[in-house]
Amino acid sequence: MTALPLDARRALVTGASRGIGRATARALDAAGARVLLSGRDEIALTEVARSMQNDPVVEVADLAVPTEPARLAKVALEQLGGVDILVNNAAIAIRQPAEELDGSQIDEIFATNVRAPLLLVAALLPAMKAQHSGSIINLSTVSAIRGTPRRAAYAASKGAIAAASRSLAMELGPDGIRVNVVAPGAVDTALWARNRQIPGVIEQIAQQTPLRRWATPEDIADVIVFLASDASRFITGETLSPDGGMASTMELYGGAT
Repeated sequence: MTALPLDARRALVTGASRGIGRATARALDAAGARVLLSGRDEIALTEVARSMQNDPVVEVADLAVPTEPARLAKVALEQLGGVDILVNNAAIAIRQPAEELDGSQIDEIFATNVRAPLLLVAALLPAMKAQHSGSIINLSTVSAIRGTPRRAAYAASKGAIAAASRSLAMELGPDGIRVNVVAPGAVDTALWARNRQIPGVIEQIAQQTPLRRWATPEDIADVIVFLASDASRFITGETLSPDGGMASTMELYGGAT
């Protein structure tokens, strides 16, 4: 990764116990930031923190609970002394036919994927406005750009957070706060674990992706570090898709269950 110094920056990363969140926490730390890692698995979070060097902080939070985003923001401000970078990565996904969706599942997805990020932003804004700076990075998905079967609720939630990010960018730009979206394609994480077990899926996705491979969590984390850094200081309201060209060139695999 090209060096993008984040010395003295303070970052909050949600969903940091595994996958993209874990890789992002480590990448921000390697770039010099002090990171608060949040998630539901304290043991996994602590293990990630042990691999980091800039005095990381671990805070367990279930962001599906309505009061947790505000509490987490308060802890981050107290423990870090402020927040310069917010990475809203925590998410849940349900992959099933549309006729099998029920209200409780949809509510759960939107609570974590939409309500929680917006509440975290709201709780951190007074501090970010006071320092007249901040980089907010919300995670979306290629499924919000191109339709994918059996992911209607998940895609809808990620499309919603992308739309909200564009509005936030317009609203918060005068306060020196940037808001951008990262929309990965197929990444070798637990989210794809079930699909990767289907014979032929790994090879088919790689073959249909122009770069001929799946993304690693580190591929995505490096894009997030870029958006967190001054290298992207004049970028806001954008959606970057580190997907190996997937969204632009392929029909996403429809045989997954």
